[in-house]
Amino acid sequence: MTLYLQLFWSFFQVGLFSFGGGLATMPLIQDQVVNIHHWLTLPEFTDLITISQMTPGPIAVNSASFVGMRIAGIPGSLIATFACILPACIIVGILAYLYYRFRTLDTTRGILASVRPAVVALIASAGLAILINAFWPNGQVSPRETDLVAVGIFCAALIVLRRWKASPIQVMLGSGAIGCLLYLVLL
Repeated sequence: MTLYLQLFWSFFQVGLFSFGGGLATMPLIQDQVVNIHHWLTLPEFTDLITISQMTPGPIAVNSASFVGMRIAGIPGSLIATFACILPACIIVGILAYLYYRFRTLDTTRGILASVRPAVVALIASAGLAILINAFWPNGQVSPRETDLVAVGIFCAALIVLRRWKASPIQVMLGSGAIGCLLYLVLL
């Protein structure tokens, strides 16, 4: 299978099975990009998610564009991005028709409510994998190997986000500036 077909099929699957959108797509992208095709390492994937969060647009589309560009240049980026959004276009068209037709049924409401716990589990699983990679970049989860700067920035960012409801953009910029200063001083 050519590289373009692999990119198309991988990101078509991401687009097809990324129910819940946003952060729920991370385990799917990680499986395709890191585990199956080895296009990125886990640390590179963590950087990819960080960049995808900081740039406008959905994580899956941003990731597809980045990975496609990295693996096969502009054509790869276009193919991966198109493949990622194609299933959503098809599915949303079908669902819009069905929802409009059957929106008053209790079964429809029940189905939508039952998907929520699975989406939370997907987000938690991906978040935990990224958290472990951020706190223990060498892959060894032990107190000695813990990146205390990363833990401190994480805790501070979490408090600022939860307690003061700060803008995520401000928190990312502030965390980046503080991390830059701390890592420069500690290195």
